[in-house]
Amino acid sequence: MKSKTLKLFLENLLIFWVGLTLILLVGGENIQLPAWLQVVGRFHPLLLHFPIAVLIMAMFFLWIRDQNRMKYFSWLLLIGTNLAGITVIAGLFLATEDFEGDSIDWHKWTAVATLAMACAIYYLQNNKLPILRALAISLTLLIVLTGHFGAELTHGSNFLLAPLKNPMDDNIALEKAEVFQHLVQPILQSKCITCHNATKVKGELRLDQLTGIQKGGKSGPLFVAGEPELSLIIQRIHLPLEDEDHMPPKNKLQLSDEELEILRLWVVSGARFDQKVAELPKEEPFYQLVVNRFSAEKNYNFPSADPDKITSLTTFFRKVSPIYPGSPALEVAYFGASAFDPKSLNELKPIQNQVVKLILNRMPLQNADLSIVADFQNLEALYLNFSNVPGLQLKKLLQLPNLQVLALSGNELDESGLETLEKMSQLKKLFLWQTGLDEAKKNKLSKALSSTNLEFGYSDTGVIYPLNPPKIKLDEILFEEQIEVILSHPIRSTEIRYTLDGTLPDSISSPIYTKPIQLNASTSLRARAFASGWIGSSDAKELVIKKGTPPSSYSLANPPNPKYAAKGASSLFDGIKAKNNHTTGDWLGFTDSPLDITLSVGTNQPEKVELSLLLNEGAYIFPPQSIEVWTAYNQKWNKVNVAPQPIPTKIQESRFGLVSIPLPNSPFDQIRVKVNPIAKLPSWHPGAGAKGWVFVDEVLLH
Repeated sequence: MKSKTLKLFLENLLIFWVGLTLILLVGGENIQLPAWLQVVGRFHPLLLHFPIAVLIMAMFFLWIRDQNRMKYFSWLLLIGTNLAGITVIAGLFLATEDFEGDSIDWHKWTAVATLAMACAIYYLQNNKLPILRALAISLTLLIVLTGHFGAELTHGSNFLLAPLKNPMDDNIALEKAEVFQHLVQPILQSKCITCHNATKVKGELRLDQLTGIQKGGKSGPLFVAGEPELSLIIQRIHLPLEDEDHMPPKNKLQLSDEELEILRLWVVSGARFDQKVAELPKEEPFYQLVVNRFSAEKNYNFPSADPDKITSLTTFFRKVSPIYPGSPALEVAYFGASAFDPKSLNELKPIQNQVVKLILNRMPLQNADLSIVADFQNLEALYLNFSNVPGLQLKKLLQLPNLQVLALSGNELDESGLETLEKMSQLKKLFLWQTGLDEAKKNKLSKALSSTNLEFGYSDTGVIYPLNPPKIKLDEILFEEQIEVILSHPIRSTEIRYTLDGTLPDSISSPIYTKPIQLNASTSLRARAFASGWIGSSDAKELVIKKGTPPSSYSLANPPNPKYAAKGASSLFDGIKAKNNHTTGDWLGFTDSPLDITLSVGTNQPEKVELSLLLNEGAYIFPPQSIEVWTAYNQKWNKVNVAPQPIPTKIQESRFGLVSIPLPNSPFDQIRVKVNPIAKLPSWHPGAGAKGWVFVDEVLLH
């Protein structure tokens, strides 16, 4: 009798859990939970293990041969389903706090489906055994999926399969490694992102996107560039473990000593998001700490070639060089199609074991025998773009066991060539732009080389893609009399248009680039690429600054902040451009007082004065709030009209700025320049209301 009463009670309780679940699903967003129910919700991680174990045990009894199995099955299923109901209710309470995103939705609905399936099995337990077993498999699958999505909430995405990831996939060459992307971001992802992502935004802080990192959370900016002691992230990770503000929480995996130091030194170095590891000064502790994390490149165990032989093989039409300094692996590149002789490939026999990269782009290979190339057993990359190589010759490449990259763009591929490529399953990348393959052949090749990254190039499918921005090449930013600027784009058919006044180039009125640009004045250069069938590129920009004439004397009214004093006022006239980082010691920084400097120019009266600035909103470095300029002749001062400076409306990457101020034609022998830093950061900034900075490295007279 007691057993029947308990069973009836638990069955009625099931109805209660299901009903309460439906109420919370429909109207949960409009329910304000009291504090004690929030506490109940936080028991969810503790409770969830019980129904999993009990329900799995109940499913087990459906596969054993025992006359009492259905009795055990029924009771375990009833108890497990009730525990599942309690767990689902607690989870729905917990979800009202600070969770959002796809993972929480999947976790919630699979959990509800698990409860529903368990209830269905209980009330259908008198059905035939095959039906029950099919439902049991479905329930088990739902339990696994619910647990998987729950693990992603607490441990981050891809938590289940992360151990299967090949660590070699993250082997980054030193010259390609970026400080934030390859050092800082992995720390945030492994130790911080479980509480600060799109699904769970604790403290209104998101660390899964760049804008969230720059914005900070409800407690303020995440970091102050160059100021670790003022940076919230550095403060929190160094608090005692028992402190409730310590991050990560004490029940989470903690940062190692090396990770703590990487974050601190990143902030010290300017907290830049675009800096490469190779750009760090070699003598800085940051560089010394992290350089060993990256490979100089792949290590090769074959012996080096004779240096004299390498030198002798380098000619006007061929270059032989190590793939990086000190490496035994060699790269061979041919130039000048008119001077190319296919037989010259035989001259490479003495170094055939060292060649890992061979570039024969646009060389006439229609009559060449690629048998010699087949002897390069360590060859990893072969570039044959626009070389008219016959499909039959590609069969020789099947003898290259280590070939990983093959570029055949611009060559018409026949059936013979296509059949050969289908056998090259070891390839990691295969470039096939403009090879005459129709969709059927592309699909066939893609199926045969399922693990190869195939690049068929642009095809007009009605989708319009944007171009990459052009490249700007120049020798230096701060130049003497004249500088040459070269613009280029990897797609030769593009049209490059540019402006020299800082405005955005368009495809109609902006000048077309046809030859190197000669500049003889400070210029804000912007360039874009355009081509038929493409969206115009974003702009590439570069600020070039012409060196000025130094004054005969100068006097600085207010000293710069001691942390950013460079070499004093002399730094403003040394003709040395500071780096794009305010912590390098080359900038003069002002925050509590303005830059106020008086210049004596004698009879060498300039036409304008220019200020070379650094701008980095994330480090509180803004354009000046105002600039005041006076000129004087025989100590009689006159004020010069200066245009107001635009104030940024968002955080941008660290960059150079230049302010040019025309001077009057009337005689003067002295100039006074007063540059006032912004008194209060704007309301959109994470540090709204705080003082801003002005950073100057050069004052230029022209």
